Amino acid sequence: MSVLIEVCIDSLESLPIAQTAGAGRIELCSSLATGGLTASAGYMKQAARVANIPVYAIIRPREGDFLFSSADIEIMLEDIHIAKQAGLNGVVIGALRADGKIDDVAVKAMIKVASGMGITFHRAIDHCSAPFEALEFLMTHGVERVLTSGLAKRADEGINTLKDMVRLTQGRLSIMPGAGVSPDNAKRIITETGANEIHLSGKTTRPSLMSYRNEKATMGSGESDFAITVTNPEIIKQTVLALQ
Repeated sequence: MSVLIEVCIDSLESLPIAQTAGAGRIELCSSLATGGLTASAGYMKQAARVANIPVYAIIRPREGDFLFSSADIEIMLEDIHIAKQAGLNGVVIGALRADGKIDDVAVKAMIKVASGMGITFHRAIDHCSAPFEALEFLMTHGVERVLTSGLAKRADEGINTLKDMVRLTQGRLSIMPGAGVSPDNAKRIITETGANEIHLSGKTTRPSLMSYRNEKATMGSGESDFAITVTNPEIIKQTVLALQ
């Protein structure tokens, strides 16, 4: 069985690295450190220009939970439209109600705007109070796949739930394990769950090319502005080999 490897990235620099290393699809994000946020319009356009594999843009306007306000939803609908206009292949969406059930109204609206694009439902499923009910809803509304850790912190800790999800959805929707995936556990996750695609970042850092550095001033919560997050091609290659 051939296994597709999806790599999530948060810079254009990482896109050719990931695809050359063996990625079969890209999840386009900004800010992987916060779980992935929506890419800018310019980033989307450039990704569509340089990619030779499918690129799906995550549609997530802020970090934190998946209970979105009406203003958040309007932003997300506009971002889906921008992703479509940029020429991307699909979008990665999700929204929940306060009771933890899927926000069917918001998700239906996003699916409608994304018409003609591929659709992945993201790890909002792992915060869902009725995940199997949500899967039934997503299967009846044309969603291609669900990215999930099996409701656990890491996919290798959620194998039993992932297996149940694959059993329920087989042939109607793809279950894509993600979170904590590495070359060391990818084969086990795929073998034990029966999934046929898997998701990871495989990220590392590279040193900044700046010759002048003011180490006292930092942006955000990171320790340094001179360590740049990029995809590590060796992690992707090793994962490809592990799954062969």
